Parts: sequence; C-alpha cells; structure tokens
Amino acid sequence: MSPLDGPGRSADTMVGPGQDVPEPDRMRAVVRGIGELLITAGVVVLLFVGYEIYVTDLLSAGKQRDATAALDQRWRSPDVLDPERVERFEGLSEGTGFAKMYIPVFGADYAFTILSGTTDKTLEIGPGHYPNTAYPGQPGNFAVAGHRVGKGAPFNDINLLNSCDAIVVETRFSWFVYRVLPKAGEVSTWATGKGTDPRCLGVTPLGAPYNQVIGQEIVSPRQGEVILPVPNRPGAEASVGERVTLMTLTTCHPRFSDRQRLIVHAVMVKQWAKDPANPASLPPELKETS
Repeated sequence: MSPLDGPGRSADTMVGPGQDVPEPDRMRAVVRGIGELLITAGVVVLLFVGYEIYVTDLLSAGKQRDATAALDQRWRSPDVLDPERVERFEGLSEGTGFAKMYIPVFGADYAFTILSGTTDKTLEIGPGHYPNTAYPGQPGNFAVAGHRVGKGAPFNDINLLNSCDAIVVETRFSWFVYRVLPKAGEVSTWATGKGTDPRCLGVTPLGAPYNQVIGQEIVSPRQGEVILPVPNRPGAEASVGERVTLMTLTTCHPRFSDRQRLIVHAVMVKQWAKDPANPASLPPELKETS
C-alpha cells in the first residue's frame, strides 16, 4: 500500500478533490490557523510597542533639539526690547519654547526645553506648559505636562523623585530652583526627620490653604484641580502674604496607561539672576546627584 493511501496517509500531503478531511486533521488545521493568527498579532503588537518606545523617542529627540536651538537663538539676540532684562512670556504661541528644565538627580544630561501649550503635537516635542497657570518664578502654580513612555518620555522617571530633590528651571535672564515637597508619609515627622537634611532648606509641609499639597500623588485624569494656584482646593485663594510659588509636573500613570495621573509638586526656594558678564556661571544645584 502506498504511504499516501488509507489510514497510513502522511499528514503533510494534500487532500485530493472530493476527499473528506479526517477529524484529527481538521482539528489540527484549526489549531494551526489560530496559532498563526496569534503569532501574527504578537508580531504586530511588538512592532507597535517598538515604534511607540524607540521610533517616537528618536523623532521627538530631533524635534526637541530643534526647539532648543530656536530658543537659544532667541536668547542670544540683542536685548533691544529688554534693556532692563525683564522676563516676558506674553503672546507665546502654541509649541514655542520659553524655558529649560533640569533635574540634576537624573544626570547631567537631563535637560528639556519647555514649550507653551499641552496639545498632542506640542507634547511630542517636549514638556508643555499648561495655559493659564503661572510662569517660572511667578506666585501661583507653574504646571507642566510630559509623556512618560515614548515621544521623548521626559517624565518617565519622575516617580523616582524624592522630597527636596531639585528641579531647576532656566529662563532668558534667571535660574529658578524648585524642590519637591514632603511626601504624605513624611509630613508628621518632617521637623525631626527628612527636614533636617541641609538640602531641604526652604522645604516644609505647607500650611492652609496649601495643606492638601504634598510632594507626590496619584489622581484621576479628571482631577484638574492639581494644577490650580492652590492645588486640590477649587475656589480657594491665598492672601498676598500666604502665596506660595509652586511647580507641578503631571504625567500618565501607570506606564503604558493613561488610566491615572502621577503628580509631583515642588516649591520654589531660590532664584538666581544670570550674570551677563559670566554666562558660564551656573547654579550649584545643577551639580546635585542624590
């Protein structure tokens, strides 16, 4: 008997016209088909993830370099309109860079140009400033959004920021040093615990009406009150003597999801005026590593 005939027929051969497919072969074909579909779907998912993480990072890095170069060029222009070296942020169009942000504990190469606005197109370039929030150094809340995965991922690791870590913001004429506020578990022991660290000078749990503002929190995307002048207190206002100069960073949480938002709040502790005669002079906070 030929190996292609009868019960000994090879599983690798074709079935002739009009022949019935035995049940085991039919099941094997179904399983094989499902397996091939799953493999194809897995490859597509891996390609998409690779694109989102690596390709968009490369594209955003190029856009960020262009934005930084444009900002540097504007800063080098003659101060014809600003002989008194006054910061001007009015009239910034969407996507225009106006400041730079450094987080020293993330390394000397961590630097991003902050842009005006938070549209998808803007956030593909770098961190974006929420409209109608304060600007660097101004009383109120300087609020900035950034991606956590892909598209440059400027805020990928902000969950690792600890209380008193510095966030340094550079504008055309000034340096502003913000430090992360105490986290929820540190508030009660701050005076005798973390607060004794010399780097924490100027950082303390905030009193009313800012007593709901802590260094890090996770909220719903609908909780926009975290970027208010008095975060988490809709309608609350601080008197002139009570006003605090804050900076708030927002990003998606957890990674690869937009189900929640990770929030970091920091308070301004120092301002350094740039020295026109010595442009290479930098704030000492930029050298902090941990």
